[in-house]
Amino acid sequence: LQGCDASILLNATDSMESEKDAEPNATLAGFDVIDAIKSELERSCPATVSCADVLALAARDAVAMLGGPSWGVLLGRKDSLTASIDMANKDLPNPKDSLAELIRMFKEHDLDERDLTALSGAHTVGMAHDCKNYDDRIYSRVGQGGDSIDPSFAALRRQECEQKHDKATAPFDERTPAKFDNAYYVDLLARRGLLTSDQELYTQGCQTGDLVKTYAMNGDVFFADFVRAMVKMGNIRPKHWWTPAEVRLKCSVANTHY
Repeated sequence: LQGCDASILLNATDSMESEKDAEPNATLAGFDVIDAIKSELERSCPATVSCADVLALAARDAVAMLGGPSWGVLLGRKDSLTASIDMANKDLPNPKDSLAELIRMFKEHDLDERDLTALSGAHTVGMAHDCKNYDDRIYSRVGQGGDSIDPSFAALRRQECEQKHDKATAPFDERTPAKFDNAYYVDLLARRGLLTSDQELYTQGCQTGDLVKTYAMNGDVFFADFVRAMVKMGNIRPKHWWTPAEVRLKCSVANTHY
């Protein structure tokens, strides 16, 4: 979390907790895919391509494979030697965050409201696990039919949660959850955003609200802004130039432990 340095891939050690165990990262998966890519790279091009670059390239290719845009990925990142579960818990967005908190958090990394709104569009694919991540929306007073949530949507999610409890899952984008498109924003206009942090983007009178409407109407604009924001985010550097870094030989451990 000092930059795009693959700290999320490090396993816990006797002296360090893993960011994989941070609350915002609880449902992350696909680490085996990254390990397989890195293993193949080490056989053909040893000690050259960092795990941070593998992550950046894999993210680009996953988006493109699901129907989204592609972009040129600047390479040359290095991998961190350490991870910080405390920073992961503090600096990653929470599904129940307000718009003001989201804007503040992104601004700390020099990402503006356009970046925030476009990057949130990554929720056009994937699932939320465990009702506790969205129970504030579906069980609140407004969840009974107020202005911020469609009452039929709230009722549907409540029914699933009451049947499956903590095993419940729900798509972020209920229209096309396996396709990278602009349907996520169409859901927000219909007050059917799953997470509070999703629906908060569609706040009237705010830049994010205007952008949600723009992206819902024009997927090409969303794609262009998403690409720009991904490149910008991918170039976030460690705050201190002297932060130790390396090209890991195995993504889950620093070279000194490999």
